[in-house]
Amino acid sequence: MAEKPAPKYKLRRPKIGLALGSGVARGWAHIGILKAMKARGIVPDVVAGTSVGAVVGAAHVTGSLERLEDWTRNLSKINFFRFLDFRLRGAGLFGGKKLHDLMVKSFGNQNIEDLKTPFTAIACELMSGHEIWLRDGSLIDAVQASFALPGVFEPFCHEGRWLVDGALVNPVPVSACRAMGAELVIAVNLVEDMYGRARAEREGLVGTGKYGVFTEFMKPQTLTSNPLSQTFIRKLLTHKNDSPSIFANMAASLNIIQNRLARSRLAGDPPDILIAPRAGHIGLMEFHRGAELIEIGEKAFEDEYDSLLDALTIIGYRINRARARDQKRKKT
Repeated sequence: MAEKPAPKYKLRRPKIGLALGSGVARGWAHIGILKAMKARGIVPDVVAGTSVGAVVGAAHVTGSLERLEDWTRNLSKINFFRFLDFRLRGAGLFGGKKLHDLMVKSFGNQNIEDLKTPFTAIACELMSGHEIWLRDGSLIDAVQASFALPGVFEPFCHEGRWLVDGALVNPVPVSACRAMGAELVIAVNLVEDMYGRARAEREGLVGTGKYGVFTEFMKPQTLTSNPLSQTFIRKLLTHKNDSPSIFANMAASLNIIQNRLARSRLAGDPPDILIAPRAGHIGLMEFHRGAELIEIGEKAFEDEYDSLLDALTIIGYRINRARARDQKRKKT
């Protein structure tokens, strides 16, 4: 049988978009997903991130992912709260100057429009509730606005608008990837595993303790040396009997909001591939579990890899078929 003649146009794969969702500490799973993608030779053409997804997305588009991974893995030996500015007054428990300086050191002072890979960070305007897409200007400012979790971090003033965590409006930014021209969108939802902690406790993987979602190295005295501040933080973090602490209540409520909103947004604008790491057993503030989360992310990607190949084949076929049809019309 004679071979089919080669097409007169260059075949191309679909333009891939990567939507990195919110999830606080669980966001370190994004690192594992990006590592697994790179190992498989799959590089996203556009990236959108919400909250911690914006942090990891920024690390990727600036070529700083390995540096972020090393820093994350070392958080088991370094107190994460040393990178936060605790304050009793203000619109949040923590300021963002130390994190801002850390990101500048890690990612550099770059503008989003100058990046080789198109990038969008999602934030929410505090006064109106509008969803804000940050697609130009300072990358660090955009990321800091995207993770300004209400009550935890101070709102970020950007061009005269007070912005807070984008998880309040778009936890998994598929729509932003579509708007940047993605033909195939891979979305990562970190809050789908709602009951993972109960499963892990049943299997003896995690324990419960006085500080709930916090571990021993997050005790109040590690946050500040001020006795008055320690009293306030102790009330914030500790709980009595089986009742949750104030912070545990906030974290659980945030998890529910993100989960319900993500399900609604993903139903209305579904991605082509959805990756949902099984990280529900890890508390939202357990930043020291980076190594475990990176492995969870790698496994989650591998679980969906065959589906991704199928999607690339089918969508790629449709794109190239349409391209051939357009070229044929131009000739006639």
